[in-house]
Amino acid sequence: MARRANVITRRDFVRAGGGLAAAGLLTGVGRPGAWAEGEPARSRVVLIRRQDALGEDGSPDGRVLHEMLNDAVSALLEVAEPAAGWRKLIRTGDVVGIKTNAWRNLPTPAVLEEAIRAEVIGAGVAPGDVAVDDRGVRDNLVFKRATAFINVRPMRTHHWSGLGTCLKNMIMFVPRPADYHGDACATLGAIWRLPEIEGKVRLNVLVMLTPQFHGVGPHSFSPAFVWPYKGLVVGTDPVAVDATGARIIEARRREHFGEERPISPPAHHIQLADTRYGLGVSDPQRIDLVRLGWSEGALI
Repeated sequence: MARRANVITRRDFVRAGGGLAAAGLLTGVGRPGAWAEGEPARSRVVLIRRQDALGEDGSPDGRVLHEMLNDAVSALLEVAEPAAGWRKLIRTGDVVGIKTNAWRNLPTPAVLEEAIRAEVIGAGVAPGDVAVDDRGVRDNLVFKRATAFINVRPMRTHHWSGLGTCLKNMIMFVPRPADYHGDACATLGAIWRLPEIEGKVRLNVLVMLTPQFHGVGPHSFSPAFVWPYKGLVVGTDPVAVDATGARIIEARRREHFGEERPISPPAHHIQLADTRYGLGVSDPQRIDLVRLGWSEGALI
């Protein structure tokens, strides 16, 4: 069967990787600062989508999601096999906390949590040294001694921060999250500089299977404002991942409302995480976006 014209596979990407690297179009692992002196930092982000990511009932397909995750990791780290990519992210002897999101209306899919856990264990981490948690991270014994985190959450609009992002997902590590709600959560980047977090987040996965692009008021949710985007945005740089997801949400809002409808409050915590806290790259011109899979309706 002929391959559809609007689908790019991981195998296609890896096959082309050598030529792209020689042309200078592929970056390092997406870490700011991994550049020649004097050059502005760049980051690489993978956007992967599959039409079969959701079943007929709208629920995530665990097998497909696992494949998407592994294809994204392989493309991000420029390796032919996912296991090699996970071994670059996770070391034997690590203690790994998988920071998820349990918001009842749009939680991190359990099948994706399971896929990440399986890959972490496959990379050599003892099962007892891996935990999945959200609101209980401060009391979770694995998280308390964690040497590495995988950060995974769905993208949605948010009453306090404009957007619920990977950057915001770490707010449960502080004793009083409300202390960071001022000025549209402008100081979220400071959380990533806390000693229990700084330098430990190995991978960020922004879940965009059915993202929420509009809401009014605290904990607002309506099925009218989600859509089957069927994607994951994956990277080592949380700022670049969130900036990419924000562009998709902004484009969907223009498409839905037929006009510019700025996110309110503005999700300026993403840019400030770059300019004030130095956590990554927010400028789309300095984000190398690798697109894999289904391209129709990608919006960016």
